[in-house]
Amino acid sequence: MKMEAALPEIAQPVNLTSVTADALAPEIIASKVYLKGCEAKPVLLDEIGACLAVPDVMLWVGLKDPDEALLRSLALQLGLTQEVVGDLHARHRLPKVMDYDEVVLIVAMTVEIRATDGMPSFGETEILIGPNYLVTIRRGAVSSHTELRKRLEKLPGRMSRGPDYIATELIDLMIDRYNIAYDQFEKTVESVEQSLLMRGIEGLKVRKLYQIRRDFQRMHTMIAPLEEVCRRLSHVEMMPISATERVHFADLSDRVGRVDRLLDNLGNGLAFAFEAGMLIEQSKQTDTTRRLAAWAAILAVPTAIAGIYGMNFDNIPELKWKYGFLMSVTLMGVVCSFMYYKFRQAKWL
Repeated sequence: MKMEAALPEIAQPVNLTSVTADALAPEIIASKVYLKGCEAKPVLLDEIGACLAVPDVMLWVGLKDPDEALLRSLALQLGLTQEVVGDLHARHRLPKVMDYDEVVLIVAMTVEIRATDGMPSFGETEILIGPNYLVTIRRGAVSSHTELRKRLEKLPGRMSRGPDYIATELIDLMIDRYNIAYDQFEKTVESVEQSLLMRGIEGLKVRKLYQIRRDFQRMHTMIAPLEEVCRRLSHVEMMPISATERVHFADLSDRVGRVDRLLDNLGNGLAFAFEAGMLIEQSKQTDTTRRLAAWAAILAVPTAIAGIYGMNFDNIPELKWKYGFLMSVTLMGVVCSFMYYKFRQAKWL
């Protein structure tokens, strides 16, 4: 059966944004149907229900920051319940999986490093897996799934494996981006570590270090639960996920675990760098205190001698001696020089 004969009138394969007013909405990144993994054609939102009635057809809709009205329109075509629509529209803080019998919603967090300051930015990706359709929703995520879609469209055999397989590819893509974000974030951490080890803790570095540790903790919090999500998808039977793809989710769980362990190591490195910076700063303060104490001791000698001879008494030894002043200055110089030499030996100066 050819798709052109089975589906209602659909525009020729052109950019969806040139078809209708609905398609002009910037929230719709792509909406395509595939017959046996190939013959990709764009489909309008109000034609989705009719297209899904055709055997061997799979739908993939990609949305970015959709509003509730658009989600309700899509849900009407897919036959989704209000509960599913509410969860699709809600903002989620952590990765999770929600099973609604016929459909499964996977929530994953995206982590990308900003080129401007090397710090991470966070987003959210929702993956709704149905019997013969897949809906992806991105919020706050910069990188799209376009390259993955194009790659799979060139591999009809993989595309025909269904929406649960595409979901594993999407999560695998996000894990790849976790690794990229980790590598880039590690460079930022290394530069801060070197600065701490060379110059110790400074006011600006304290604020920078606090921001890095806060973002690191947020990265760890957003990535770590995905391991349990993938493990649950690999062990619990859910209607839209086949036994074959459950094995792939188990592999993804291991991959997320490896990324999480890398983050743990990076966190330990941050903690060690902070402790080393504190020790260096304490060493600097101790060295400064020693220097001040040494100079105070040296200056105490001439101060004491000058103070004694500055007293208003008549019977002070050698007060009227011709060489009394020269002797006092010489004594001050000798004692101060000796003390300076001893402090230098002790490395206080």
